[in-house]
Amino acid sequence: MRPLKLHFPDDALPTLDTFLKQTKEARVFRRAQAVRDVVKGQRLQTVSDALSLTYSALRKWVHRFAHQSTQGLVDRPRSGRPPTITCELAQHLNRLVDQDPLEHGSLHSQWSCRELAPVLARETGVQLGRESVRGVLKKKR
Repeated sequence: MRPLKLHFPDDALPTLDTFLKQTKEARVFRRAQAVRDVVKGQRLQTVSDALSLTYSALRKWVHRFAHQSTQGLVDRPRSGRPPTITCELAQHLNRLVDQDPLEHGSLHSQWSCRELAPVLARETGVQLGRESVRGVLKKKR
């Protein structure tokens, strides 16, 4: 393995410490934590072993930090279709499950995914299939 030939700015450690206090995403936190250890002088292999990261991934994050600062540690936008099920929609569905189905015109006293889908569509305007409803409810557990 070649030695890392990157030069970090003098304020790299304080910048990373501040970033670690502000970040809420676990993946980004782990990246910043690993990069901070490398900036402190630990070897890439030691840090990657200690934090269960691959060597190449850690090297990539260190290079991104060196060239883009903390902005390089944040996830880049993904291509493809955005998810239909937002956090707010999942919360609405979870609140709906706690309500009595009879109040929403159901013939049964317990919800089924097939009955939840049209009620959710009527209240939010978002059409979901029963399998999508089931997937959201499964994540709730």
